[in-house]
Amino acid sequence: MRTYSGPFKIILTCLAIFWVVFQLYFNTIGSMEAISFRAYHSLFLLIFCFCYFPLYRKEALNRKLPGIFDFVLIALSLFVFMYFILNYPRIAMAGGFVTQAENILGILALILVFLAARRAAGALVWLALIFLAYNVLGRFLPDGPFRLASLSVNRIVGHLFWSSQGIFGTGIGVSATYIFVFILFGSFLNKSGFTNLINDLSLTLVGKTAGGPAKVAVLANGLMGMINGAATAIVATTGSITIPMMRKAGYSKEYSAGVVAAAASGGQFCPPIMGAVAFLMAEFLGVSYTVVAMAAIVPAFLYYFGILAAVHFKAKSEGLSGLSMENLPNAIQVLKKEGHLLAPLISLLIIMFLGFTPLFACVISIFVTIACSWLRKETRMDLSKIINACEEGVRGAISVGVCCIIIGVIIGTVSLTGLGLRFGFQMLRVVGEGELLKAGVMVAIMSTILGMGVPGIASYVIVTAVAVPVMINAGAVPIVAHLFCLFYASLSNITPPVAISSFVASGIAGSNHTKTAFLAMRVALAGFILPFFFLFNPILLLGTAPEGSTVIQVIISIVTASAGILLLSSATEGRFIRKSYWLERIVCIVAAGLLIDSSIFTDNIGIILLVLLILFQIYFKVDKKKKA
Repeated sequence: MRTYSGPFKIILTCLAIFWVVFQLYFNTIGSMEAISFRAYHSLFLLIFCFCYFPLYRKEALNRKLPGIFDFVLIALSLFVFMYFILNYPRIAMAGGFVTQAENILGILALILVFLAARRAAGALVWLALIFLAYNVLGRFLPDGPFRLASLSVNRIVGHLFWSSQGIFGTGIGVSATYIFVFILFGSFLNKSGFTNLINDLSLTLVGKTAGGPAKVAVLANGLMGMINGAATAIVATTGSITIPMMRKAGYSKEYSAGVVAAAASGGQFCPPIMGAVAFLMAEFLGVSYTVVAMAAIVPAFLYYFGILAAVHFKAKSEGLSGLSMENLPNAIQVLKKEGHLLAPLISLLIIMFLGFTPLFACVISIFVTIACSWLRKETRMDLSKIINACEEGVRGAISVGVCCIIIGVIIGTVSLTGLGLRFGFQMLRVVGEGELLKAGVMVAIMSTILGMGVPGIASYVIVTAVAVPVMINAGAVPIVAHLFCLFYASLSNITPPVAISSFVASGIAGSNHTKTAFLAMRVALAGFILPFFFLFNPILLLGTAPEGSTVIQVIISIVTASAGILLLSSATEGRFIRKSYWLERIVCIVAAGLLIDSSIFTDNIGIILLVLLILFQIYFKVDKKKKA
């Protein structure tokens, strides 16, 4: 990302502050027609994208001014989007009728969006280009379910730009509300010293245990990922502290980077905030935010429990100890010194549970962050820190926001061509009603592919439009189908070949990108398996248990699933009570699958295998000691 010096830096800072005030005002007490608000948001995104993101990879990033081409693109963006804002009410009243000149402006707008996406959205721009080409070239496909009737350019442009179904649709609506505000909230927390508080608290909790620094990395990245939702941004910030800490403790470069990438990616399905996805999912499902947050508690716990178990077994295998007591902060002293920084999170939850909107609660919590930082001199946010937080929030929102704009091309194509229905019909022909396993496999693959190189919340929106109806038709509970898609969309951040979170982490650690990505997948293996278990056993999602389920059954299911996750991590790292041989690792995998499944029969067999494994390992451990 570019950096500027001189007068233009001041201009960008003022513009960033203005945008922050604009967003906060119209997301709370202000009032503006939704399409106009989204158009303004898109305009700001394009301006900052063309300023901050380089035109080509090897250009000089320290500059005094953007290039001439950048200024041309900014000027065109201002003209096109302001024309849209000023004229959309007239066009809407006319039933969407536009002139030929306005169609040309629509084509220009789409070009500007793709140019911005090429810089900031990575591989997603090529996916969007394929969808756009389908609108034009679909009529040339062979006879079959995906062949289109002829669509005129005017109709395509009218749908993708001059309506609320294209680039000004759901994707940018999410960016203009939840994503921007929560990323801004995360930047204010970061500048207030909240990240240091999380690290210190994590150290007091698990720092002295085997592999303590790695467990600190898991907790810190998970907690920050839950708030921010942007996994790559969390890796870049928290990872710069936790990766060197793990390296110093004795973990390899690849393993350190992989753990951090896996932990940060899971924050997007970790309640209570879930990186703003919880609020979006609640809107899609037509349920309260509390229902979504409750349903995600157990899967998120099992995911992070699996990572913590993996790094623990790895530490035992490598003979790595925790940090010494003299190097650990005192929990009471940490809370005395920095505990006031927890106030924003507490205020966020209290305000939401009082019935106010998440956006209102988040905006109030931003001001609470500033206010509580003034309680101690060490954390006090002066004017320069507040301005830096605004700038950091704006920069963090650009790439995700541009992804959301370009997603509008994909979703717009799906609605214009009926591609979602066509694709869903074909999937149903393959899957068939009630074939939940087959539907799950297909959706998992599709979610992972569509999510590669795309922020988790953006890939979730894409997959939801196409896959969720298919899963529901195959027999999935709606909220389970949404969480299933969210898991795989989020974990695409660590799935090769793109694995963008792993790429950022490997850059910090100086490790091999591909090895890092595969190690991240190994550490997060539970996350790739869990969705299939709660797909068939909704009892693992609090509040969605089948009728007749008792509290005792729910607790037993959670306990046995936790034991299964522990065994799965043991199998991947090759250690349980002692080093495991290949046959013992196979037993661990089999027992893990049986225990994660919530039926009484499989749980009983899994418990028997677990007990036998423990006795076997203890016996041979003692026997070896006697022989020695």
